[in-house]
Amino acid sequence: MPAAASAVARPDTSGGSRGGLVPLLVIATAQLMLVLDDSIVNIALPSIQHELGVSAVHLPWVVNAYILAFGALLLLGGRIGDLRGRRRTLQVGITVFIFASLLGGLGQSTAMLIVARAVQGIGAAMTAPNALALIATTFSDRRTRDTALSLYGAMSGLGIVVGLLLGGVLTGTLGWRWVFFINVPIGVLVLLGSRTLVGAEPHTGRLGGFGAALGTGGMVALVYAITRFGEDGFTDPLARTLVAAGVAALGAFTLTQSRSRSPLVPLSLFRDRNRSGAYLTMLLVAVGPMGTFYIITLYLQQVLGFSPLRTGIAWLPFAAGIVVGAGITPKLLLRTGPRYIAALGALLSAAATFWLSRITVQATYWVELAPAMFLLAVGFGAVAVTLTQAAVYRVDPDKAGIASALLNSAQQIGVALGLAVLAGIAATVSAAPENQVLPTGEALVAGYGTAMTAATGLLLAAAALALLTLNARPATEEDTHDPALPETTR
Repeated sequence: MPAAASAVARPDTSGGSRGGLVPLLVIATAQLMLVLDDSIVNIALPSIQHELGVSAVHLPWVVNAYILAFGALLLLGGRIGDLRGRRRTLQVGITVFIFASLLGGLGQSTAMLIVARAVQGIGAAMTAPNALALIATTFSDRRTRDTALSLYGAMSGLGIVVGLLLGGVLTGTLGWRWVFFINVPIGVLVLLGSRTLVGAEPHTGRLGGFGAALGTGGMVALVYAITRFGEDGFTDPLARTLVAAGVAALGAFTLTQSRSRSPLVPLSLFRDRNRSGAYLTMLLVAVGPMGTFYIITLYLQQVLGFSPLRTGIAWLPFAAGIVVGAGITPKLLLRTGPRYIAALGALLSAAATFWLSRITVQATYWVELAPAMFLLAVGFGAVAVTLTQAAVYRVDPDKAGIASALLNSAQQIGVALGLAVLAGIAATVSAAPENQVLPTGEALVAGYGTAMTAATGLLLAAAALALLTLNARPATEEDTHDPALPETTR
């Protein structure tokens, strides 16, 4: 590689805007904006329903349209970044997200709002995997890169809390339309700052239309099935049909990828046990904490009688825990293998969900809830940072985007599964015949406690999976090489 090109690929990260604070803020803010949109609209749903006259059957799709498009198109967004340029793809994604947010804020009908949310999801799917992949090409210094990865991982959990808080404040003061409009100035700042990110040159290859259609169709079917399970229970016939169709499509997709010269998802990525383990562990870990977030939010409002804004404030210990967990993990990873840190983080989160499974109708917030929220987040923050490193380190230059997209997909599917599985368990147990003689609060608590026990089991399984699959030794400087550089220059 010529000296000039090498200088571009490996900017000075010790200072200056190109490798310093501005790129860090751009990546962190982009991820925060995308994740908070998973929750910011939830608080505004009653106001949206009242003003636009949204029917009860269509109201969930104001949330689900975003989750569906985001989760289903992540693989495509990551691969487009590999082939067309990651910074350019991120910039297009942010532009689409800004436009869709403006459209949502101006929405005059249910259809317009749902379409806007789906388009937001498309923009998010183009942005998220490329923001993660751009960390490696923007920061050549190991310490700075680890800091960026920890910020990225922290935003994955922090964004949910920020979304609830910001949604409550904006809806209560400026009105529900501002949960959309707030993305416009934030997105513009991210777009302007994205010029400081250093993107690798686009790689040669074709997108593969047939494989892309199979992969995207399979993901759409699975994510849609999961959302239907969450709404209508596990006996929903359409959801079961969608699962079968999704599995068949993804099976055919895998077969085509194994024979393709330019696959959407290079199957070689899964030959690394450490990386495959990171994807599977992320799937289980996201089910636990994010499903817990949903269940305990219902508990706070339906049993303890918290207002939406007070509920958002009540989750501040979770936000603090994310900062602590994500902040200490990079230093631990310099001395300890990811296997042990991820397993420990999952065990901490499992201890928190077991703690929350003991809730009663008269729980004391500072004794029975806040400490468990903090512990849950410390564990999740540690796992998220560890798995992010495991997924994106030691990836070939032309596969960094899709490797990042697979991690994002695992997390999004895990979030959707957590909502569906834990909400389904809670609803089934609360409605069981033996609970009908109980007061409403006690019946709800019985369901919530059972759901938290299930979350504990999932997190224990995640800890075991991390111990079996992730590396036992710390990553070396060679492991954290810059994927922007060709093999001959490493």
